Amino acid sequence: MKINLPFSTSGMELELDENLDYEILESAIASMPKSNQTEDEMVQEAMANPIGSPKLSELAKGKQNVVIICSDHTRPVPSKHMIPFMLEEIREGNPKADITLLIATGFHRETTREELVNKFGETVVENEKIEVHDSQDMDAMVNLGTLPSGAPLLINRIAADADLLISEGFIETHFFAGFSGGRKSVLPGVSSKVTVLGNHCSEFIDSSFSRTGLLDQNPIHRDMVAASKMAKQAYIVNVIIDADKKIVHAVAGDAIKAHEAGCQFLEKYCQVIPKKKADIAISTNGGYPLDQNMYQSVKGMTAAESATKEGGVIIMVSNCGDGHGGEGFYEALKQNSSNPAAFMNEILQVPQDETKPDQWEYQIQTRILMHHKVIYVMCEESRHIAVEMGFQVADNVNEALKMALDIVGNQAHISIIPDGVSVMIKEPQS
Repeated sequence: MKINLPFSTSGMELELDENLDYEILESAIASMPKSNQTEDEMVQEAMANPIGSPKLSELAKGKQNVVIICSDHTRPVPSKHMIPFMLEEIREGNPKADITLLIATGFHRETTREELVNKFGETVVENEKIEVHDSQDMDAMVNLGTLPSGAPLLINRIAADADLLISEGFIETHFFAGFSGGRKSVLPGVSSKVTVLGNHCSEFIDSSFSRTGLLDQNPIHRDMVAASKMAKQAYIVNVIIDADKKIVHAVAGDAIKAHEAGCQFLEKYCQVIPKKKADIAISTNGGYPLDQNMYQSVKGMTAAESATKEGGVIIMVSNCGDGHGGEGFYEALKQNSSNPAAFMNEILQVPQDETKPDQWEYQIQTRILMHHKVIYVMCEESRHIAVEMGFQVADNVNEALKMALDIVGNQAHISIIPDGVSVMIKEPQS
């Protein structure tokens, strides 16, 4: 049995002995009834039938300063199939509208021009006004009040000053916000570091409701919805994509209602119920661009965490060509790799207003390391970093599987998760 796993832009082949006890856990998006529409037509139809909102052209009437929050380089959002139609409809409603594309970097690095061209195409980059959010620039922020958690909502002045604030993005399962998309364009997308840190505090990350596919009672989601409303995020165009990063569904309309509709649609296809808990789980981060670093790869690892029994082995197949992806993330794990449980106790004592950069990521990674051995399959250049952070490493996924079988035995039940960021692993049936 050979399975091609996403890895960078090339993939990596897993070879399985048929005598092994294994199952494949993947979303049902690939089995969705195929639409006769093109990607452009799906987006156009969604925009022609907005959920809980007038059409964008109607919203744009009389609005001089229009801001479109756009996803950054770390998200495989097919912006080329959304932004041109959004621009067209805004100008249909108000030809004189002053439009700004505000890149929602959240806590990530600045998006480069090359990455912008890759996202939008040369025509948009050359002809539209584009600004890149910097969460560290406190002079560029406006205070909109206090979130339910008690954290202040400080967002980019460009977004705060908009007469009409809208966004594009995509909806996928998210390892602590439940689902991506919608309200996440505001928080963390264009929020200050203070607001992001408050939202991602250790208490919220530790909540049993801050998990993949959960929105109800999720304290992180609650703050994000409040931020969306306080910022007056009026309208969204969000899409759902398949493993090839192609649009398979689109929603448009009210920032909250359209997002909820998109999440409900996706949930039907991304829920997976394993036969039983695995002794070994093999996961990926969906390949490029999501597997560029270890920081982002925690997401795909949480799918394996949900599928694996206590003490089981997780194999994470992720290229990580950019290394660790966060200095605070790297240093925290490097310095505390010998005792994850003690480190977790330390993290949970950190007050909300003292949350450190990258704390949420190393908190979740530490949670995983407390209960599982993790073997990383990554590019050779980054392996020494992974070892420093407390992981085992392997040259390829087949070597990693041999290592894992040596640990738990050949009778192991193996769960293979070809795309760890696209699935919602539920409790096994038995």
